Amino acid sequence: MSIAVKLYSATEEKDIRFHQVHRTDGGRIKYQRTCSVDGEVVSYDDIAKGYDIGGGEMVILTDEDFADLPLSTSRAIDVLEFVPAEQIDPILFAKAYYLEPEGQAAKPYVLLRDALRDADRVAIVKIAIRQREQLATLRVRDDVLVLNTMMWPDEVRTPEFGFLDDDIETRPAELAMASSLIDSMAGSFKPDEFTDNYRTALQEVIDAKVEGREVVQPEEAEEAPAAAIDLMAALKASVERARQARGEDQKPSGGTGEASPPAKKAAAPRKKAAPAKKAAPAKSTTARKTTSAAKATKKSA
Repeated sequence: MSIAVKLYSATEEKDIRFHQVHRTDGGRIKYQRTCSVDGEVVSYDDIAKGYDIGGGEMVILTDEDFADLPLSTSRAIDVLEFVPAEQIDPILFAKAYYLEPEGQAAKPYVLLRDALRDADRVAIVKIAIRQREQLATLRVRDDVLVLNTMMWPDEVRTPEFGFLDDDIETRPAELAMASSLIDSMAGSFKPDEFTDNYRTALQEVIDAKVEGREVVQPEEAEEAPAAAIDLMAALKASVERARQARGEDQKPSGGTGEASPPAKKAAAPRKKAAPAKKAAPAKSTTARKTTSAAKATKKSA
């Protein structure tokens, strides 16, 4: 089954972007591409790809060296298998794309979407994006097929932290207090309740500059001097703060240091984030079950 689809970036960063400028007159800063050996300015036509083999030596690769590599040139998504979503470690996920059916592909698109939903599985696929073969998943979100590119297994680093080899013991009372803290802050994840406070404050500074107003600096909370960690006291204080934030009655803790889990309450609503802009098109491709090469715009179920 072949389904002609278009890819759209599903996410966009909202970071405020700056340009490097000359401090005295605001002129944009420009850079030249210069050779580190002879100092000459190099044009794009004379720039090649080099692989550093160490010792100051470089292997230069040409377009001919890349020509015979096994990278699919078809705009196809090759379906490899269908697996339970919970088997995939989220650390593997990279970038998300929305898939939109092209031409007469709406019916096979909906068929695949509904079948994936009924099976409660995701498809493991391969796709070539920007001259690189990538592993990805195909899943359903809000009646739309979503492609999530993934890291290859050897691209995930193994943590090498010294404390993992230490025999660190925790007391039952400490574990009970930590569990009480988790219970007191438990809730349902609602992403619209969270905002980027730094970006909001930075935008206010920029707006004030544009309008010629005085930039008001927020007051900083005084930090207590660092001291030896009293884990139980810190946990108790955290539990009390969580209860106060949710308007719960504080209950005196016993001498054992253990606390009864408080009743769960919904988190207070916060300001909703602005709706996302319509995704910009990235490229056309083809979702397919077969592995034969085919052009995306000419195939249908």
